[in-house]
Amino acid sequence: MVAKPVFLTTDILIFGLLLFIIAFFIYASRKPHMIQPWRQVVRNKAGVISIMVLSVYVCIALLDSMHFHPRLVNQENQSAEVRYSGDVLSMFDQIVSKLRASTEKTYSAPFAAQLYAKETMQLPDGTKQRVYPRLSWGAAHLDDPETQKTTDIIKLGLAGALKAFIAVTLCIALLCFYLSVKAKKSLRTTVRFMFSDESDVPWATVFITFAIILLMLFAGAEWASKYHVLGTDKIGEDVLYQALKSIRTGVVIGALATLLTLPLAITLGIMAGYFRGWVDDVIQYIYTTLNSIPGVLLIAAAVLTLHVYINNHEEDFSSLTQRADLRLLFLCLILGLTSWTGLCRLLRAETLKLREVDFVQAASAFGVGPTQTIFRHVLPNVMHIVLITLVLEFSGLVMAEAVLSYINIGVDPTMNSWGNMINSARLQMAREPVVWWSLAASLFFMFTLVLFANLFADVVRDALDPRLVKQ
Repeated sequence: MVAKPVFLTTDILIFGLLLFIIAFFIYASRKPHMIQPWRQVVRNKAGVISIMVLSVYVCIALLDSMHFHPRLVNQENQSAEVRYSGDVLSMFDQIVSKLRASTEKTYSAPFAAQLYAKETMQLPDGTKQRVYPRLSWGAAHLDDPETQKTTDIIKLGLAGALKAFIAVTLCIALLCFYLSVKAKKSLRTTVRFMFSDESDVPWATVFITFAIILLMLFAGAEWASKYHVLGTDKIGEDVLYQALKSIRTGVVIGALATLLTLPLAITLGIMAGYFRGWVDDVIQYIYTTLNSIPGVLLIAAAVLTLHVYINNHEEDFSSLTQRADLRLLFLCLILGLTSWTGLCRLLRAETLKLREVDFVQAASAFGVGPTQTIFRHVLPNVMHIVLITLVLEFSGLVMAEAVLSYINIGVDPTMNSWGNMINSARLQMAREPVVWWSLAASLFFMFTLVLFANLFADVVRDALDPRLVKQ
């Protein structure tokens, strides 16, 4: 075997969630009333842009969730027993292996050819001078960076733009040809229809967004092959690599912690609103009591308890990656158990209103049981609240990880995350000259994820809310 697979708990959960989503859309595609709202999402320009940007984040997270032990190559004895490294890598690490290995001595600015701080170096004549040393990898191919760097950056950017243009043109041509064959129309007629107002999908928006994404990917790849696009940190590690590796942490925390809130919130919220009486009183007492406990203190106590357990049972973990993964899973669990109360309150209030609606009263009058009434009439009419809250909670949990890691009670310090990047950048901002790129990179990637998640939530709300659906 070239590599030995490693199955982390969060990897299994994230791919299980992906299979569930695929199965849901396959099932919904056979139900016109279920697939119609999602078609409305695709018709919306903001919805299409959000889906495409979020898909890039999800693809990176999935690639970074395929872990393995790389095989050790014995050059002297090829027939020896196969051995594997103790390091745990991912498919994403393999794809950006050059970026991962391109380390420097310490800080360097974006697209820089020298270190960010001066060092004392001995000149050929024996004298010593304070200079900015050349980087061992960034811009190392240039003989005179001061005169050649700007031209080289432009050339690499144009090369990436050309590759993106070719890829976009090829993809558009193949898509137009496929749609023309499927619709049994001429290619010219199909292209005109795609870019007309009669098309259900805003193809112009799709192609422009796709072109921008590919331009950023190809141009970024060209630049990253020769430069540190976002600079390096204190230990010389590439900041772009750290920011991209942090995507998986953000997506895992946002997705898993959000899904953990759903069973409790939906079950207890609808039960409290539908049955009222002592059931409502007990459920209100539970979430009111939980809300009275400061969330940060509860999370801190749980994380510190887990930290003590890990230190006392180090033999149970074969690698630092597995230990960090357990802490990540535990953090998702704690965040999920402390954030379900808001959705529960919303569902309780909505169910109290739906309980008095005519069709629910009519179902009860005809002898329909509570369970059937809830699943047939109440639950479908509160799903818009569930989905909008789901995406908003996702955004909030992504930002919560950054805050918790900033105060050292978030994910493991050895795990890449935007919170850990912000925490390390806190000290870098206090030095002179200021090292700003680690903070800027983490905030940019986190801001982009949260922004498009919120835009997607708005579009989904408009499509699923029965009061906003156009008749």
